[in-house]
Amino acid sequence: MQFGRHISGQFNAELEAIRTHVLTMGGLVEQQLSYAMQALHKQDLELARQVIRDDHKVNAMEVAIDDACTRIIAKRQPTAKDLRLIIAIIKTITDLERIGDVATRMAHVAIESPASKERRFQVSLEPLCRQAIAMLHQVLDAFARMDVEAAAQVHKLDDRLDSEYEAVIRQLMTYMMEDTKNIPHILQVMWSARAIERVGDRCQNICEYIIYFVKGKDVRHLGDQSLDDVLKTDPDT
Repeated sequence: MQFGRHISGQFNAELEAIRTHVLTMGGLVEQQLSYAMQALHKQDLELARQVIRDDHKVNAMEVAIDDACTRIIAKRQPTAKDLRLIIAIIKTITDLERIGDVATRMAHVAIESPASKERRFQVSLEPLCRQAIAMLHQVLDAFARMDVEAAAQVHKLDDRLDSEYEAVIRQLMTYMMEDTKNIPHILQVMWSARAIERVGDRCQNICEYIIYFVKGKDVRHLGDQSLDDVLKTDPDT
């Protein structure tokens, strides 16, 4: 994908290398989230430990990409669309790193949870987590193509994730009322559910960065109708 033509071919190469690094980071975060879900569902402690180990890789990627963006700003002094791309990348890697933190937290819950009948509490997170993973996968695909239409569609998926989250919370509260001894563990699972729901918000943020890069419009805090109106406008140069 060509973001723009520059006199310096090296500038193009640097932008492409940074974008590729972001997608690699996103792929690792998506894998973390998938592994964390499996660790909770199957009580797979080794898989949970793998998620925790990979968190250091995600953090290192964030720092490396941030440094690369800082260097390109200092050296190339980008303007207009190139600058928007770098700003979008810096914000995107922050959200990806925080999604990685969610996966790590889930891995810790898998390790600390009793390996007995109480697995049903963790299992209740699976539909929610699957939706979050699907949303992350789709937003990474939209980022790879800088596709504003796809980004807008992913942005709207958060309502479905919120509905699933509310259903999970209702189910967990029912478990709490059935046996108060389970309350401490269920609270942990509730925290994980809330963290997974926040993955949807992070994905929405990335959708907004894509639209900002392509259209030159800040669409944070806009409703779906206003977002659709922005998509109909010509992109800023």
